[in-house]
Amino acid sequence: VRGLAWPLLGEFISKYDAIDKDTPIPTDRQIEVDIPRCHQYDELLSSPEGHAKFRRVLKAWVVSHPDLVYWQGLDSLCAPFLYLNFNNEALAYACMSAFIPKYLYNFFLKDNSHVIQEYLTVFSQMIAFHDPELSNHLNDIGFIPDLYAIPWFLTMFTHVFPLHKIFHLWDTLLLGNSSFPFCIGVAILQQLRDRLLANGFNECILLFSDLPEIDIERCVRESINLFRWTPKSATYRQYAQSSMSCFSADYQEAPRSDLSRDSIKLDDLKAEVSPRISAEDLIDLCELTGPSHSKTPVKKTKPSKPKLLVVDIRNSEDFNRGHISGSINVPFASAFTAEGDLIQCPATATLQSFKGRVVVIVGNAVKNTAAFAAHLVKNKYPRVCILDGGINKIKPTGLLTVPSPQI
Repeated sequence: VRGLAWPLLGEFISKYDAIDKDTPIPTDRQIEVDIPRCHQYDELLSSPEGHAKFRRVLKAWVVSHPDLVYWQGLDSLCAPFLYLNFNNEALAYACMSAFIPKYLYNFFLKDNSHVIQEYLTVFSQMIAFHDPELSNHLNDIGFIPDLYAIPWFLTMFTHVFPLHKIFHLWDTLLLGNSSFPFCIGVAILQQLRDRLLANGFNECILLFSDLPEIDIERCVRESINLFRWTPKSATYRQYAQSSMSCFSADYQEAPRSDLSRDSIKLDDLKAEVSPRISAEDLIDLCELTGPSHSKTPVKKTKPSKPKLLVVDIRNSEDFNRGHISGSINVPFASAFTAEGDLIQCPATATLQSFKGRVVVIVGNAVKNTAAFAAHLVKNKYPRVCILDGGINKIKPTGLLTVPSPQI
């Protein structure tokens, strides 16, 4: 790869050399405090030369990104790049500068609260989506991601894992898109699942103050599985940067259409336990084809078990006027007992038989679909999501079907 690498290296080096890394800046003091605490078990990073290189690379990043600021944790994030490129500071700087916009877009703004809060809310929804029992317990005891997950995501786990584990984890992370870290976070929680479920708030705080040993090979394996089960649009964030990857095209990058997810206020997002998915995701997952040659939409001919179940919670009159092919009707008004349990009927029996696969709640009113989904999560249904924009998003597509009249 020399032919490809050499011209790029020249570009990195000239850009890095041009950055003023000597003039004192207000951040110097914090950098001086952080470096002697950063991955100092490593001989290279703990050496005087390592400290000097750390200082220069971090200063170069701060100086060359005037719209962003130095947050504690940036030193940990720098460590893998410096270790791997110890004799090429310019390349360490270039790698770090490319990594941050993809995975940590606007995390280092002076006021990053809206970015972090949106990220943690989506993470909460991912926990509920993949492990409702754990989600219910953590919410019941008030052990929310704000209390433990900020150092995970702000440093892409470099603050909580040693370098040899980070390299293994990032080998996969770098192939994934910007939503892959959510799956890593859920996989870590699931490794600690039994201990978390058995403990209350104080014990959980103690457990995370010094994270127990995590099997990183298992974490990577399970993250990939979680990622495959997550609909692309479920992790949509309005504060994320668009970016493509070979592992999976990033939903943030896809061209926007009427069937894409709409941005919603952070408070509205926080009020919803389950993630939303876009109409285009639903159409893709249902394998529906349009009504080009027939009066009603048909499923693509592929003899596979359905990946998901669409639960239409509108009243039966609305449902019979037009619904998504293959969906079942469980009207919200008569679906649950006063205690929040599902009322038994043929439709809810079908819903129970699909437990474990993706369940998409569709309706007219967002409040009802979100409440229905929250009830299912309370009943330990995994992989529950709601259709963004409800049935009205599907109506213009011509993909609604009408039941045959009973003779």
